Amino acid sequence: MSTETVTTPTYGNWRRPRRPGLGSFGLVGTFGVFGGLVLTLLVSLISLLAALIVIVPMAFLLVPLVVRTQDGRNLYQLVALRIGWFRRRAKGAHTYTAGPLSRQPGGRFRPPGLLSRVTMSEGRDAYDRPFGVLHHPGRNLYTIVLSCEPDGGSLVDPDQTDVWVAAWGHWLARLSHEPQLRGATVIVETAPDPGTRLANEVLPRIKADAPAAARAVMQEVVERYPSASSEMHTYITLTYGIAPGQKRKKDEVVTELAMRIPGLLAGLIGAGGGSAAPLSAERITEVVRVAYDPDIAGDVLSVRAQQGGTGLEWEDAGPAAAVETVNSYQHDSGVSRTWLLTLAPRGTVRSHVLRGLMEAAPGTRRKRVALFYRPIDPATSARIVEADRRAAQFMATSGKGMIQARAASEVQAAEQTAAEEAAGAGLVEFSLMVTVTVDSQDQLADAAITVRNLQAGARLSLRPADRMQAAAFTCTLPVGVLPWEYTLVPQVLQEAL
Repeated sequence: MSTETVTTPTYGNWRRPRRPGLGSFGLVGTFGVFGGLVLTLLVSLISLLAALIVIVPMAFLLVPLVVRTQDGRNLYQLVALRIGWFRRRAKGAHTYTAGPLSRQPGGRFRPPGLLSRVTMSEGRDAYDRPFGVLHHPGRNLYTIVLSCEPDGGSLVDPDQTDVWVAAWGHWLARLSHEPQLRGATVIVETAPDPGTRLANEVLPRIKADAPAAARAVMQEVVERYPSASSEMHTYITLTYGIAPGQKRKKDEVVTELAMRIPGLLAGLIGAGGGSAAPLSAERITEVVRVAYDPDIAGDVLSVRAQQGGTGLEWEDAGPAAAVETVNSYQHDSGVSRTWLLTLAPRGTVRSHVLRGLMEAAPGTRRKRVALFYRPIDPATSARIVEADRRAAQFMATSGKGMIQARAASEVQAAEQTAAEEAAGAGLVEFSLMVTVTVDSQDQLADAAITVRNLQAGARLSLRPADRMQAAAFTCTLPVGVLPWEYTLVPQVLQEAL
C-alpha cells in the first residue's frame, strides 16, 4: 500500500516594482515635499504670511501625486491622458482614411497610427527560411516575428507541464542576455473557424461518381463543423534596438537577426512551443490585414491555399477607414476594445490559470491576448531585488498587528526572489492586454461582460484602455510595438512619478 501523496506544482511570487520615495509620493513627490518644507522654513523667518503663500500652492501641487488609481496612476497622469485625447480630437487625428481617394501618399492602405512610418524588409535564416523584419524608424527598433503551435495542456502529465514551465522560464531568462533586446511579446489570437481550410481539403477530393449519401454527409460536415470549432495562432515578437551612438545599416542588422533565430526557436520548442518557425513578410502582412478587416479572413485562407500565397505587401496591410472613440476603435468590418492589466493574480496559481482567457470567446469575431515581457539585465536585476529585500525588511520591523503579518509575507517573497536571482534566474517585468473584436458597436457591451467573466476566472484585474484604444489595438498586433518605448515621458521619469 503506497502512502505517497501527489502534489500539484504552483506558480507565482511576482511582485510589483516598488516605487522609490516616501509613501505614495514617488521620488519626484518626495523631493517636492522636502524641498517645500525647507523653502517654507526659510520663508517663515521673514513672515508667517509669506510662509502660507508658499506652502498652500505647494500643497495643491503635491496632493495630486498622492491620489492614485489601482494601477498606480496619479491625477497628473490622468489629466495628461485626457488632454492628449482632446488634442487628437481637435486635430482630427482620431480618424483615418486610406486608399486612392484619400490624402495618403501613393494612394496605398498603409497601417495607421504607430505603424504609419514602419517599413518591412525580409531576410533568410541559416535554414534558408524567409523572415520579415519590421523597422520602427522613430525609435530605430527592429522586430522579428516567430510563429509556434503549442502542444496544449490536455492529457499532459503535471510533471511534463512543470518541465515546460521551467524551460519557458529559462527562455525568458536568456532574453536578459540578448544584446540590445528591448522587449518580447507573446500574442495568442483566437477566432471562429471560417471553414475555408476544411473545404479546400475535403471538397476537391469528393468524386463525382461517389454515392449520393456519402457526398451529402461530407458536404454537411464541411458546412456544420466550422460552427463548433475555432482557430488559434500564437506569435512571439522580439524587438531589438541599436546601441546609442552606433550607426548600422539595415542589411547588417537583418544578417545578425538571421543568426539568432535558430537558437531562439530551439528554446521555444523545448518549452512546449511545438512546431516553431519565423514568419515571412507576407504572412505578417496577412495577419495585420485580417486584424483590421476580419471579413476577409476566409478569402485570405482560400487564396493562400489555392495559389500558395496572397502577394500582400506591407503598404496595403492597413484599413480603408478607422475611427477612434473614447472606449472603442472602429476599423473596416470590425469594432474593437482593448483592456489593460492592472493587477496580476495574487498568491500562487496553477498552470492553467490563463487557459480560459486564451480560449476562443463565443460571440466575438477575434480575440487577442498579448503578454509583454521586458527583460532586465543581470546587474540591474541584482540591484532591484536587493532594494526590494531591504524595503520589505524595513516594513516588517516598523509595522504592527496585521500590517506586520502582511509585511512578513512580503519579506518571505522578497527573500525567495533574491535567492532565485542569485541562482541565475532572470528578472522580467510583464504586463498583459486583451483585445476583442466584434461586428458592431452594439455588441461591445456583451464583449465587455465576456471579458469580465474571463478575467474573474483568471484572477486578473483589467481596465479598458479608454482614450487610447487605437494605440492599444496596435500593441496587441504581432508587430513589435512596445508600450514603454512610445511614451512622451521618459521611462526613468515615469518610475520616479
